Amino acid sequence: MAIRLYLETSTTNCSVCLADDEEILYFKEENDKNYSHSEKLHVFIKEAFETANIQSTDIAAVVVGKGPGSYTGLRIGVSAAKGLCFAADVDLLAIESLEILARAIAITDGVIVPLLDARRMEVYSAVFDANYNQIRDTKAEIITEASFAAELAKGKVHFIGNGAEKCKGIIAHENAVFYDEVYFPSTEKMIPIAKEKHKKNDLEDVAYFEPYYLKDFVVTKSKK
Repeated sequence: MAIRLYLETSTTNCSVCLADDEEILYFKEENDKNYSHSEKLHVFIKEAFETANIQSTDIAAVVVGKGPGSYTGLRIGVSAAKGLCFAADVDLLAIESLEILARAIAITDGVIVPLLDARRMEVYSAVFDANYNQIRDTKAEIITEASFAAELAKGKVHFIGNGAEKCKGIIAHENAVFYDEVYFPSTEKMIPIAKEKHKKNDLEDVAYFEPYYLKDFVVTKSKK
């Protein structure tokens, strides 16, 4: 039975999970708007191995959320994942963070549009059907009144994620569904995706793998 370590750091949510094919052995996440991943991630990983009473060499793979999302968060998560894979000589799997986010809800009609905040009125977005099949490419886009007009014309559109907050006051349509809870990508939702990817041997090259940034990193000057 394969045990995998899951890491997701694409947003303010620092999420770590250790699970085998049947059950979760450890799960912890902390959502800090100040991005405390550099302080929390390795603490959570250490706790995971101690809780399960195993070594890093006992796992079959490290599974990481590859983005898009926070440049710094992704660098921290991917660097940790690659370091563990090199040290323990285990497989590396990567999952798009928007797919992870899409699985936070279950729907019976319409489509899911996971949205991650990309600063100002821009978001990272994709479109998934009720079975979590991606039916529109991932992109960075600026939200306007015309955003997702084609999807809204066809039926219910379920907007989730911290980027959905930007849409509430702009997209006014009877088929637009917004959720009171703000969802973030979580390692709990990565488990079924990783099991299928591992079964298909859909692995990443540890030496060359890079996060999926989608757009260039922009440095902003401090206002102080």
